Amino acid sequence: MTPTPTKSLATKDTASPAPSSRSSVETADAPTSSIPTAYVSDKADDSSKLRTFLSILRKFIGVADIASVRFSLPAQLLEPTPNLEYWNYLDRPETFISIGDSDDALGRMLAVLRFWFTKDLKYVKGKPCKPYNSALGEFFRCNWEVEDSSPSIVGDGPKVSATGEVSTEHKTVRVSYITEQTSHHPPVSAFWVDCPVKGISAYGFDQLSAKFTGTSVRVIPGAHNLGIFINLQHRNNEEYRLTHPAAYLAGMLRGSLSITVADTCYVTCPKSRIKVILHYLEEGWLGKTQNRVLGVVFSYDPEIDNKFKIKDVPEKDVLARIEGCWQDKIYYTLKDAKDPQLLIDLNPLWPIPKVIPPENQQLSNESRRFWRGVTEAILNKQYGQATKLKQELEERQREKATARKDQGSEWKPRFFTEALVPNGKPNLSEDGRRALKGLQEGDYHLEESAIMGA
Repeated sequence: MTPTPTKSLATKDTASPAPSSRSSVETADAPTSSIPTAYVSDKADDSSKLRTFLSILRKFIGVADIASVRFSLPAQLLEPTPNLEYWNYLDRPETFISIGDSDDALGRMLAVLRFWFTKDLKYVKGKPCKPYNSALGEFFRCNWEVEDSSPSIVGDGPKVSATGEVSTEHKTVRVSYITEQTSHHPPVSAFWVDCPVKGISAYGFDQLSAKFTGTSVRVIPGAHNLGIFINLQHRNNEEYRLTHPAAYLAGMLRGSLSITVADTCYVTCPKSRIKVILHYLEEGWLGKTQNRVLGVVFSYDPEIDNKFKIKDVPEKDVLARIEGCWQDKIYYTLKDAKDPQLLIDLNPLWPIPKVIPPENQQLSNESRRFWRGVTEAILNKQYGQATKLKQELEERQREKATARKDQGSEWKPRFFTEALVPNGKPNLSEDGRRALKGLQEGDYHLEESAIMGA
């Protein structure tokens, strides 16, 4: 059956061309637009780097979580990108701001899925890479400027501001982002995405747990990573929770890194009483990666949430089914419909550049400025100097941790109220709210942090 390509994201307005360079030159007094190397480079890997990396990983065979082990990689194995800058979910922000557009609850859930399949576009278009480990108290902030042009999927809904007073259709909308390394052991960062004009925000904690099997690295969410939470202010504060599947970094032995996903994950919205089960398929019997995903969207009772496999969902509860390749095209088929519809075509899409605060308004513990010396050395292939500078930063972090322990003081993040919270939902501090408000207004001024983690 031939899918009907209606209401997809892959339109002339929203597709972006393949970027041609790492980033623009950063100037002292103007915001910069930037795409890291890993987004834009081809997928050919340096075999000598891989051999070195593999020899290091072999020391950790059997270790339950190598992400929590204190070890430092030489600079030549690192991507010259801070982890907090690299690790975000806004590769295509226009899919994010359109989530609440539809007046239909099913349409909003399908829009969440459209966002979901674009959030890791960096892995589809670029090579897997290892950014710098984040230092305690390090933070990153940026904006995205995007056109509000993604169509509603099911159900009509005007593209208007959160107050309903101003049309945003085909107008540029600003999305702001702040993230901070709130804990070092375990390594955890909190993040917050905000688009006040559209009345939508997202938040959560990022933490990974990784285990080397001998041929691949299995990466799963850490204990404090309970997913991405999305709130729609103008939809009665609907909240969606998106959990992460396990991923595998493979191809080390053959010298070509690749990412595969083989797990089940979930999207839930208790207020609309709609749930999604997504099942990522494993490799085929000949070892060929399928990169396929199957899913079901269905009505559920949040008080009796006991359906965790697609086959367990009664047909009477099914609202739509999902199928496709998460590196290519994804389709949805509504209940009782014959033809699948195109949800998203990833082929013409590339990550949208970030707008970074000007250099002279970045704080000393802001990611770009904090790692600037290491980054410049790596880009100039001065790997010995880069490793030296990196080790100095790491040693400074250890010294400050020892000093806090001796003084009996506890580390407190600046932009979030707590380092960790049990429900996986961080809360912004007064400084955090002020920083996001400044980003929205294009005012990047912040006072230096009174206490540094590194």
